Amino acid sequence: MLKVHAKNLGTVAILCLQGRIVNGETTALRKAVDSQSDVSAVVLDLAQVNTIDAGGLGVMLELRQQTQAKGIHFKLMNVTKLVSRVLEITCLNSVFEITSEAEVLSAVSLDRPVSAMGLATLRVALKPGDFNLADGSPSANG
Repeated sequence: MLKVHAKNLGTVAILCLQGRIVNGETTALRKAVDSQSDVSAVVLDLAQVNTIDAGGLGVMLELRQQTQAKGIHFKLMNVTKLVSRVLEITCLNSVFEITSEAEVLSAVSLDRPVSAMGLATLRVALKPGDFNLADGSPSANG
């Protein structure tokens, strides 16, 4: 089952995914992306994704197209070796924009003034647990 935890940092929405991005298990991801409004970028944090299939790739392509049609950047972050290999084999590594945590934090800090302490706080904020969109309820942390 795919779990999605969302954290908005300024105008950047970080969606931390955990589990499998596979056919039949992408409803939470769709809801999470669809719920983002007034953001300049949606970033999928794939650090805890252990499986991805053609259906999951199709959903990611669809969500990329939908967000870009609204003028919202769609990026991938913390791409695991497995997901990186799948993107490479399918030649989707040239379609998806892959970014680093440092680049995301830099974009957030450029969007609004952030102190060094603030950047450390943002790094902590990237961890899952702030909002659980799998069932639509805020977590104890959020």
